[in-house]
Formats: sequence, C-alpha cells, structure tokens
Amino acid sequence: MRARLVVFPIKGRNWCFAKSLDSVSSSQSSSSPPKLKDLWRKINADGVSTKQNMETVADFVADKMNRGWVALEKAPQGSIKSKIHSLGVKLLSRVKPTEIFLKSVSENVTKVEITYPASLNPRLVRRRLRHMAIRGSAIHKKNFYGSVTLLPLTSAFSVLPLPNIPFFWILFRAYSNWRAFKGSERLLLLVSDCSKSWSSLVRNGKENDSKDDLKLDSQSPWVLQPSKDLERLIAGKNGDDGLASNTISRICDMYHLEKNDVLKYRD
Repeated sequence: MRARLVVFPIKGRNWCFAKSLDSVSSSQSSSSPPKLKDLWRKINADGVSTKQNMETVADFVADKMNRGWVALEKAPQGSIKSKIHSLGVKLLSRVKPTEIFLKSVSENVTKVEITYPASLNPRLVRRRLRHMAIRGSAIHKKNFYGSVTLLPLTSAFSVLPLPNIPFFWILFRAYSNWRAFKGSERLLLLVSDCSKSWSSLVRNGKENDSKDDLKLDSQSPWVLQPSKDLERLIAGKNGDDGLASNTISRICDMYHLEKNDVLKYRD
C-alpha cells in the first residue's frame, strides 16, 4: 500500500509530519464485532508466528476499544457514559501529534510519497524523518513496557462499583505506544538508504499488496515530491506564532490531513 506523507515547517523550527487520509478505510466499522473464540482460533492456527499473534491480539483489543468508544460517544448527555466520553476527549487531547503520526504508518505501507515545500533540502527532509523514527522507536518501546507494568495495578480498581477508567486508559496507552513503536520501525525501513532492508518490506507485507509494491527489491520505497503549491502556502507566514489557522486549513484541505492533529504541532 502506498501512503502520502506531508512534511512542512509549522512554527519556527517545529515541523509538521502528517499522513494523508486518502487511504483510510472504514470497512472495519461496519463488520461484525470480533469474538474471543475467533481470536483463539486465529492465534492457534498452524504456521502462525509469535509476531503475527501479537498483531492479531492488538487488532482485537483495538477493535473492542473503538466500538466501546463509539458507544460512549452516542450516550445521552448528562449520563455517566457521556461524562466518561468527555474525560476521554480531554485525555486524548494530550497525546502528542508525533505519536499519532507514527501510529498511522502501519505494516501495510510498502511505499511512501513524501511531499514537502520546494525550498527545503530533500536530504534534510529525509534526515528529519529518520530522526523521528529512531527517537520514536526508543521512546514508545519504553512507554509500552511502562504501561504494561501498570496494567496489573490498575486492574485492582475493578472491585469498585464504577467503570475502571484507569485500567482502560493504561490499556489504551499500551496499545497506542505499541502501534507507534511498530510505526517507527516501519518508517525507518521506508526511508532507509539500505537496499538490503527494502526486501523485508515485501516479505512482511500483506497478501493483497499490489504488483507495483512488489518491485521494491530494485527501487527505493520512498519518493520525494517537492511541492511549489505547498511552498506558496507557507512562504513568509511561518513567524513566531506559526502558521495561521486559515493557512493550515487550506493545507489540510489540499492534502487531506486531519486538521486537529496538524494544529497540535503548532500549539
């Protein structure tokens, strides 16, 4: 699967890194809820590696959390579920935008198109992406293990006659950091100079990858695309306060980015 990454300075030396929403699919939301017996059957199937089992369990937990979140969102105003949803929104607003970006780089991605202002040095753009991947891998791996160690402690709150919010929040943080850690590893492979590592992108890819994606043994998985349109949008507007909201809105509309995530880099 190909993904478009959009990179541009947003406030002084702060850069924004975002993935276009073009390839986002909502097919999972309409599917039937996963069951424990289905999970058990998948992880006990023949020829399934430990890594694949971990991915299956992570997807199962993520689907359960997403469906639970949707249920909270639809709860009547003033109810306990509605108040829990409001608390969740406040907690989610504290998640760093770099973590959201790294989570979006899934193992389905086998090629990236990197769009950036034409005035930027392409080597600097790739260097910043590699630095983010290396740093993100170390940080989110550490945070993942930290969250996992807290799960048994927060599970003790289940004896209370209230929803165990600390447990589910720590569970979400463990999953989020795991996805960001895997996204960091994937991003580092995608922007690497080592041609020997590109073949692993194909071997670890999904069965439904397109034929174009299977040519990575002979060509790099990254394509640099300097954009004069993006350059014109940000030219002379990146002051001490960063890009204006209307400029960010135009960029998000042009490249199909999530505006709230982009604003986090500035604010």
